[in-house]
Amino acid sequence: MTTRKTPTPELTLDPADWDSFRRLAHQMVDDMVEHLRTLHDQPAWQPMSGDVRHHLREPLPREGQGAEATYREFLEYVLPYSNGNRHPRFFGWVQGNGTPLGMMADMLAAGMNPHMAGFDQAPALVESQVLAWLTRLVGFPDSASGLLVLGGTMANVLGLAVARHARAGFDVREHGLQREGPRLVVYASTETHGWATKSVELLGLGRRSLRLIPVDAAFRMDLGALRQAIRADRREGLHPLCVIGTAGTVNTGATDDLPGLAALCQEEGLWFHIDGAFGALAAMSDALRPVVQGLEQADSLAFDLHKWMYQPFDVACVLVRDAAVHRAAFASSASYLATLERGVISGGLPFADRGIDLTRGFRALKVWMALKAHGVGLLAGLIEQNVEQARYLAERVSAHPELEFLAPVPLNIVCFRFKREGRDGDALNRVNQELLLRLQESGLAVPSSTVLGGRFALRCCFVNHRTRFEDIDALVEAVVRTGRRIVEEG
Repeated sequence: MTTRKTPTPELTLDPADWDSFRRLAHQMVDDMVEHLRTLHDQPAWQPMSGDVRHHLREPLPREGQGAEATYREFLEYVLPYSNGNRHPRFFGWVQGNGTPLGMMADMLAAGMNPHMAGFDQAPALVESQVLAWLTRLVGFPDSASGLLVLGGTMANVLGLAVARHARAGFDVREHGLQREGPRLVVYASTETHGWATKSVELLGLGRRSLRLIPVDAAFRMDLGALRQAIRADRREGLHPLCVIGTAGTVNTGATDDLPGLAALCQEEGLWFHIDGAFGALAAMSDALRPVVQGLEQADSLAFDLHKWMYQPFDVACVLVRDAAVHRAAFASSASYLATLERGVISGGLPFADRGIDLTRGFRALKVWMALKAHGVGLLAGLIEQNVEQARYLAERVSAHPELEFLAPVPLNIVCFRFKREGRDGDALNRVNQELLLRLQESGLAVPSSTVLGGRFALRCCFVNHRTRFEDIDALVEAVVRTGRRIVEEG
């Protein structure tokens, strides 16, 4: 007889005292709810002290200190020092802010901890339902295919990977790109997000295969220049593959002429992919849907749900019009993953066949709960509110003699700067850069920046359900006050 050798007592990561852990868990929930409730009274951002940096560079723990002591360290050294994106006066970049319900949904999802490749389980049905809802929201056909992924970059990469498979003219999965043949070419505007460069590198196309097309005065892709570039590449013996349109550019919030791009792609036989990272969900609003008209004509579409659906990081979506093409770009088989007629795996692994991940978390739960609990109407109203807030800031900038626009405001991004008579060029750029840093370091507000036509801009993006119009007033007053002070200091 074999004698079993096990530690005494046997090891586990479950609590030895469940009642004690329950009290700690309730305290965690209470603390986070209170933290979210009082966000407006907290700084939008604060620098970390040397003590915090030192503490978070400690040696690898060899012995555990217990959950309660570790949680106390989280409260002291971690919670107060995020980048501030959940704060009402965080206007930087295009970052989501999360919701209390989303926080709890992530807790529930982690508690269930299902493997989301597929399987015969309710969480897989939840994700399928969420994808069906999103498909209808953006006007894609019910037969379209989709997948929830980490973020907009991954969603866009997958969309471009499907384009490569569908339009390369040869079997990319079999032969790869290490073959004789014409170079594949992708077209995007100069305002397209940096994911496009990363994608052509990652997918083996190379940066030389990415054509950046100029934009017009409204920062929209120039269709005439695009057509000329495609025809020039064909004359050179190259193989045009895909056009990337944008619904809501990261710099100014511009949306390309999506119907025009769709028609051009149809005429030229190119794949039409849309990066709708935050702009696509303007389609939830009857009032704003015309701004992003043409989404429904894309071959593939990527968009984030942790931006204009306000969900906690991370969750994004890629949709592909042709489900068979989507599956053909990624599906594979292995004996240990074979589908059986009954049992746990009888549901198959459909999500594993739509991307590169096998193991995936239950991201769909927070989206499902948000749509069920809040409804599309409330979420659309919040998007409209954000756009109205951007317009309000634009009105404040337009009315103030010491502020000026640097770009149109087509949706929810405002680019402006502090100005002073007699100062321009590099001098004014330096004033506004210092102004931005002082605003952030003060903890009052967090705009970000960009450079438009050589001019340094304060850039405010409205994707925050917590922002109030009084926060915009406070921002404008702080910009003018701080700008004046910097000029006076010389």
